[in-house]
Amino acid sequence: MEKRNIWKNVIEPLELHEDTRGRIVDVFYKSNIKHAAIVDSKPNVLRGDHYHKDAKQHMLMIKGGLEYWYKHVDSIEPAKCEVLREGDIVTTPPFEVHALKILPEGCQFIAFSEGLRGGKDYESDTFRVSPSIIP
Repeated sequence: MEKRNIWKNVIEPLELHEDTRGRIVDVFYKSNIKHAAIVDSKPNVLRGDHYHKDAKQHMLMIKGGLEYWYKHVDSIEPAKCEVLREGDIVTTPPFEVHALKILPEGCQFIAFSEGLRGGKDYESDTFRVSPSIIP
């Protein structure tokens, strides 16, 4: 798992441009994004509890917040948690189980995938886990 805030932690070769009109920040540059989807979640719901064998997934928080729980699929250690807020982006590598606990205000994020994830392929690289990794 890799987390950063797109407005506060601009890593080269990404750039932030700002003038009197506002700001423009690069989110990806020379990436192999195959799919993007907007996810609008109601308050206090759980999502995820799965991993991908091939796809790398990025989630960019647009509004609200969530708890992002994660661990390697083979790990016997408890899952770790990061709270994500507006502007945060988290990258999920293959074989990382991830689960989301949406905060009371709800949230909206954009999910970008490097690999199969959209349309008819939505579930082709999704492997569910049970029980939940969220304690």
